[in-house]
Amino acid sequence: MSKSLVEMTAEIIQSQISSKEMTSDEINVALNNTFQTLKALQDAELTGQPVEQADAKPVMSPERSIQKNKVVCLECGQTFKMLSPKHLKSHDLTPREYRKKYGFSMRQPLCAKSLSEKRSKSGKKRGLPANLKKAIAARTKKKK
Repeated sequence: MSKSLVEMTAEIIQSQISSKEMTSDEINVALNNTFQTLKALQDAELTGQPVEQADAKPVMSPERSIQKNKVVCLECGQTFKMLSPKHLKSHDLTPREYRKKYGFSMRQPLCAKSLSEKRSKSGKKRGLPANLKKAIAARTKKKK
């Protein structure tokens, strides 16, 4: 006896919850997205037509995706401390393409704000801003 779409959806989301922490909102979004995807696949199988790739909507607004202690991938909804190029490659995107697609500045770090602040403090402690100014000044002298 085959399982219903609701049962399959519940099993998939239960396995996600067991492997990572999810808020109730994230669970609701994941349940809805998984059910809709399974339904589309089932309908395509019954009609014999290929699944239409609709323009994917982001999981949440880009402004809300970069949070204090996590960053949410707008492609799949997974949460990370940092969106790595390896993960983005699984969506056939580079960090540059991801930023452009969702309207981020090219200088926007794709990591949690707390991690970005920690890196900034560490760099300042090592004297990176002063060294960077020296390097830029030396580079501009060479051009003239």
